[in-house]
Amino acid sequence: MRIANLPFVAVNVGSLLRNRLAKLYRHYAGRTRRAAKLSAEHAKNARSGLRQAADRRRDDLEHARAAAVHSARYWQRVREQLIEPLRQDTSIRRELRRVAAGEGPILVGPWLSEVGYEVLYWVPFVRWFVHQYRVDPRRLVAVSRGGAGAWYADVAGRSIELLDLFAPDEFARRNADRQASGDQKQLAAVDFDAEIVRRIGARHGIADATLLHPSLMFRLLRRFWLGTATLEYALQQLRYAPVGPRADVTLPDLPPQFTAVKFYTGTAIQDTPEHRRLLRAIVERLADRGPVVTLGAGVQLDEHEDFLFGGLPNVRGLGDGVTPQSNLAVQTEVIRRSSLYVGTAGSLAWLAPMLGVDTVAAYADDRYLGPHLYAARYAYASIPAGRFMPLDLQAAARFERAGVFANVR
Repeated sequence: MRIANLPFVAVNVGSLLRNRLAKLYRHYAGRTRRAAKLSAEHAKNARSGLRQAADRRRDDLEHARAAAVHSARYWQRVREQLIEPLRQDTSIRRELRRVAAGEGPILVGPWLSEVGYEVLYWVPFVRWFVHQYRVDPRRLVAVSRGGAGAWYADVAGRSIELLDLFAPDEFARRNADRQASGDQKQLAAVDFDAEIVRRIGARHGIADATLLHPSLMFRLLRRFWLGTATLEYALQQLRYAPVGPRADVTLPDLPPQFTAVKFYTGTAIQDTPEHRRLLRAIVERLADRGPVVTLGAGVQLDEHEDFLFGGLPNVRGLGDGVTPQSNLAVQTEVIRRSSLYVGTAGSLAWLAPMLGVDTVAAYADDRYLGPHLYAARYAYASIPAGRFMPLDLQAAARFERAGVFANVR
């Protein structure tokens, strides 16, 4: 070997070593980066797995909580809609069987609530009670006010007038006190009921009578009025029939043919200037066609007040001969003799079709009328009755403003 080539060889060997070392560096650096990347991906996947596991645990817990809430609500509905109503129905029917047992007198009432509930529900309920439990009607003594005893003629052997036991002012005051301390509806017997029973015993000699109290009916049908029970359920405890016979009361002189009218304030028609104007226009239009007799008896025993229509031609009232003890009986017989009844939906509007009289039942707000209109339509379809025609005053007012009735006479 020639020494002169040694530097050249050294340069070549150094270059080879550098290239080899650079290649090794790139190789191991790449492996290091891939290992680091793989490690990072594993760590990322591990973190994602932990998050997914935590999410699954949260989902499982949420599903379990939702299932527990759903189950609790389901069983609450079962209790509210099945178990509690069944328990209450069973308790009420047990009480009805107890009242029906034996041979002694049964006081029916005392009725202290609205006329509408008495006509549309209470009397049919008493009729169902007599039929369902095979009770001799002669045992029953109906206790009501204003001459309403005639409505019970087919289900009670006799009736007692509450306003013969109490002065009208005292009765109205004590009934108002009862409502203020509880509810308009008779959901339970109270001290006033006990006082009435005591006075009946003292005045009429009816001792040891059992009491068919309205609370039994109110508790049984309350779910229907609240919308949680069907009409079919309500009808299982009601029997409808025409109202008769005629009550023996003195009536004012009446035209051969006339329209009977009774509009009063309440939730169905509130006392507003627009309602007064519209109702007066209706009565005026009726009077154009024939005599109108208004049924304001001048006796107020509840929270309702009559709309007045003084000064209209061909319109007359009942006069001054109506007493508190006979006011409902008189109004009943005036309606019976009329060719048409027009009034607020409620109260006597439920009675008129049962007297065979065609009826227009007006309202401006039907929020609390739905179940009653539903029941009334069935009731009148199931018996010989006058036609029942609800009238929405809001719709009538819209037609009036649009001129729909402008040329109708």
